[in-house]
Amino acid sequence: MRVIKYVTSFIAFIAISSAANAEDHRQGKSDKPTLVIAISVDQFSSDLFSEYRSTFTGGLKRLTGGAVFPSGYQGHAATETCPGHATIMTGVHPGRAGIIANNWIDLDVKRADKTIYCAEDERIEGTSFGSITAATQGDYVASAWHLLVPTLGERLKTVSPDSRNMAVSGKDRAALMMGGNAPDMIFWWRGEGFETKQDGLMLPALPKFNADIKAMLAKPRAPIAVPAHCETRNRAIPVDADSAVGTYQFQRPENGASIFRASPDFDAAVLALAEKMVANERLGAFAFTDILNIGLSATDYVGHAFGTGGVEMCINLSELDKNLGNFFDKLDKMERDYVVVLTADHGGHDLPERLNQQGAPEAQRIDSEVSADGLNEVFYENRKLRKYGQIIYADSPFGDYYINRTLPTSLRGEVKAEAMAIMARNRQVEAVLDGAELARMPMPTGPVEEWSLAERARTSFHPDRSGDFIVLLKKGVTPIATAMRGYVATHGSPWDYDRRIPILFWHAGISHFEQPLSVQTVDIAPTLASLIGLKVSEGEFDGRCLDIDGGVEDNCR
Repeated sequence: MRVIKYVTSFIAFIAISSAANAEDHRQGKSDKPTLVIAISVDQFSSDLFSEYRSTFTGGLKRLTGGAVFPSGYQGHAATETCPGHATIMTGVHPGRAGIIANNWIDLDVKRADKTIYCAEDERIEGTSFGSITAATQGDYVASAWHLLVPTLGERLKTVSPDSRNMAVSGKDRAALMMGGNAPDMIFWWRGEGFETKQDGLMLPALPKFNADIKAMLAKPRAPIAVPAHCETRNRAIPVDADSAVGTYQFQRPENGASIFRASPDFDAAVLALAEKMVANERLGAFAFTDILNIGLSATDYVGHAFGTGGVEMCINLSELDKNLGNFFDKLDKMERDYVVVLTADHGGHDLPERLNQQGAPEAQRIDSEVSADGLNEVFYENRKLRKYGQIIYADSPFGDYYINRTLPTSLRGEVKAEAMAIMARNRQVEAVLDGAELARMPMPTGPVEEWSLAERARTSFHPDRSGDFIVLLKKGVTPIATAMRGYVATHGSPWDYDRRIPILFWHAGISHFEQPLSVQTVDIAPTLASLIGLKVSEGEFDGRCLDIDGGVEDNCR
């Protein structure tokens, strides 16, 4: 198994780099930041950063005073939450990390549900991510075991055991993909409060913190005032006969926990818990370096529920700016020497109903025929293959498609070729890529914005987990056939509106500059490693160190 190869590589890395780093860390690092704060704002595209940058007055304003890379990229095609977060603190592409999508299909898994969630451990008997509901929150066991490479925090602890690697997020997959398999402390939101891994350390302040949130959610929440710069976006956009988006101000009724995630208050709660982790665990207070990974998920939930172009997103980003400012002010009062990187796991696309009114008449929703169900019906009708059961498997209309492995070998090849041809002829499909051909391709190099669609897909491809073929939709096609409450817009495409994200570094010692040329999120981990003096063997990262000191010195040497 290729998994064994990656584990063996990790063990070799520990043996090689531990000796190189141990003496450096024993000597203390008074000249290095003692706290790394890595923040991912889910679905915070470069488009949103550019649109609202002039309005920032708080934490986002502070970060724009550091090293600014407005053309950061999630280089891969599968621009989803799990793959994107996996790149940030590992420094490797999703295919190499093993995190090809939020969900994929494993036809060999020993359970009826063949859908694998990126942050579950399906080896545990009786669990199934496919049974997740709003009420139960699923019966899977959250885990980062699918992540095949170490995170920066895990690398640091092999040479500096006293260092702490912690994570907190609104989503388990964000916390786990940034924190890794063995964080010292990790929390994420689950329905009515923040929880941790089954074997995770508990923060003494957490029970009261969760109780306070529960009490807050029991009370009604007044609407947030619309900032002056958001007024032009305060306009209703009908999405069906009974509902519209574009005018919501995040008011909540009593016991409004079900809509808490899609509000700025959600990120405020994550940052408040992060502040308690820093204070109670004294992160950054010693000579060694600690790492705190923070996943802010509200922007993603707002984008899905209301789109990216309305008053909801405008209010959300205004509040995010304020909440980050309050968080940094509290860190300042603790007198920690901290460095911050803020980026995103992916961008996002507005709902087509609004885009059609704003100079994008080609924006459209996907036809229901672009799906595994549609293909199965073709093979049942034309080839009379119903006796084999499900012929084609896929988790969504785009991305990875899998062929039933019980089909005779020759028939399986015919089905694959025919399925690819059917999809390629569809007016909403841009490309259909053969998984076998992607497996033979080398990883792309050169400017990330110039990569072909196949090269973008290659960086998401893992031979043991990816599909038999990959479907990429045309630009402007939203893969939601029918808008519904809480889900009117999305992301996941290989196009720049989903790939381009800002990357911002801030530290008291970094001189301000802005570099408009493209960089990648896989460059973040090697850059942070250089700042904290962590030696990493060549080839361990897919990215490169970025010289961000802003002067004649080179922090990458």
